[in-house]
Parts: sequence; structure tokens; C-alpha cells
Amino acid sequence: MTEKLLQNWGKKSGERQKEYKRLLNRADKNKVLKALPDLHEEAFSHINCLDCAACCKNYSPRFKTPDIKRISKHLKMKEGDFIETYLRLDEEGDYVVNTKPCPFLGSDNYCSIYDVRPSDCERFPYTDEDVLLKRPNLTLKNSGFCPAVYYVLEKLIETK
Repeated sequence: MTEKLLQNWGKKSGERQKEYKRLLNRADKNKVLKALPDLHEEAFSHINCLDCAACCKNYSPRFKTPDIKRISKHLKMKEGDFIETYLRLDEEGDYVVNTKPCPFLGSDNYCSIYDVRPSDCERFPYTDEDVLLKRPNLTLKNSGFCPAVYYVLEKLIETK
């Protein structure tokens, strides 16, 4: 059943954006929030991020001040040098990586700064927290490139 659900997930996610939007806007928030931790665990029992890494290949997390301090210290760089080397300001005024894929992503899809990665990376894809409902546009975008988001949304639709 799960194998079938995940087959061609990217295409199916694109076709179901309106349904996902309806779900996110009309969901019983308490019911969904209660279900998310289990659905998140279930999704990741079937999905290995190292098989995909689409998030690291195509998008950037925000690098907040604590992230910059932690990562630059780990890399033994001055914060200003770290920013100048790896980051740029996006249109919303957030620091993001200046290249795609992420400069810390290895050819094996492993992250070279995994233990000190930005908090956005640690929390991604937000399938176990209220961001899924609070930022529906982000969730819809993420469902198009993250199989875990697609999986959780499909399971939420099933349990409506």
C-alpha cells in the first residue's frame, strides 16, 4: 500500500494541490496537530532523505544569527567570512546559501555540517509541527519536492 502511495508521488502531488490547499485551510487543527507526530514517524519509516535530498539540492534554509554563529565556529571561520563565502540576502532579508545545491551537501547526499546545521534544516519538512498548518503556502510548495510532506498530506486526506 505504501509503495503504491509513494509511486510517482511528485506527479500526484502536483495534481492534488487544490485538495491539499482545501485540507490545510479547512482542517480541524486540533485533530491534525494530534495526528502529525505519528504520521511524521510513519512517513520517515518509509522514506530515506538520503535517497532524495531535493531540499538541499534546490532550496535553502534561512540561516539565522544563532545558526551563523554555531556553524562559523564549527568551521573555524569568522562570522563575516562565513557569510561572505556561503551566504547571500534573499528578497525577504534572510540569509540563504548563495549556490545550489547547498555547498554543505556531499555527492552522497550527506550534509558535512549535519550536527550543527541550521534550525530550518533540523526542523524540515515541518511534518510534525504546526508550521504545516500555519504556513499553508510553504506546505504546498514543500509537497512538490518532499515525499514526506506528500505522504503526510495524503494520510491526512485519508483520515478526514
